[in-house]
Amino acid sequence: MPKTRYFHLHLISDATGETLLNVGRAAAAQYSSTQAIEHVHSLVRTPAQIDRIVADLEKAPGIVLYTLVDPGLSQLLEKECRDIGVPCVSVLDPVLTAFQSYLGTRSAGRVGAQHVLDADYFRRIDALNFSMAHDDGQLPPDLEEADVILLGVSRTSKTPTSIYLANRGIKTANLPLVPGIEFPAGLTKAKHPLIVGLLASPDRIVQIRQHRVLGLKPDERPDSYVDRTEVTKEVTESRKLCARNGWPVIDVTRRSIEETAAAVMALMAERK
Repeated sequence: MPKTRYFHLHLISDATGETLLNVGRAAAAQYSSTQAIEHVHSLVRTPAQIDRIVADLEKAPGIVLYTLVDPGLSQLLEKECRDIGVPCVSVLDPVLTAFQSYLGTRSAGRVGAQHVLDADYFRRIDALNFSMAHDDGQLPPDLEEADVILLGVSRTSKTPTSIYLANRGIKTANLPLVPGIEFPAGLTKAKHPLIVGLLASPDRIVQIRQHRVLGLKPDERPDSYVDRTEVTKEVTESRKLCARNGWPVIDVTRRSIEETAAAVMALMAERK
């Protein structure tokens, strides 16, 4: 296995920095042998703040991604980055240039405009709260409020997929399928939620579980948890359960969280 290479990633924003985090992580994910050390500089709106950030850059040079509406601040940051020899990229400029060319008008230049507190924003917050409260088998009587319920054995990316969907305003609950623990019969009566099974190859699940048990004490490591034969039985039973109930399944073995969530949303669209 190649040795992990670490690099500094400076994310500079005049708002929360959420957009930059998403872009930076999406780009870094394409390089499997590297790991970004993130430095988030949010609410940057004065030259003095730029000076402090440049001082940090000199101590920990790396890639700079930024979203700054004020052209004066952008020019100052780019000049300082050139002077110390670090790459500096405006994430939104190419997109805004394309919009300006097509629409024939300049952008409004509003700081944090992508985070306006509109109805969609509150819908996403509501979905996040719901998904956190219904994580890992927490299935109270309000289950019919869920838009999606994800089922799967341990280590099939149920929780991160739930959070990703919640960020799209989709109320998502998830339920682990654990050998020896009775499946909640009431779930088969759910009418509103789309119930989806997440599957992965036994080899992939064993690989992920082996990494997880490294952090456990010896007496907390059940042998069956990473036994390939037992894991194969778990996956087979989960597949049979979904087949009996007519629930669609998604194989997440080679899918990213984003790809799994996109597949779930496609199933939702087909259901309408």
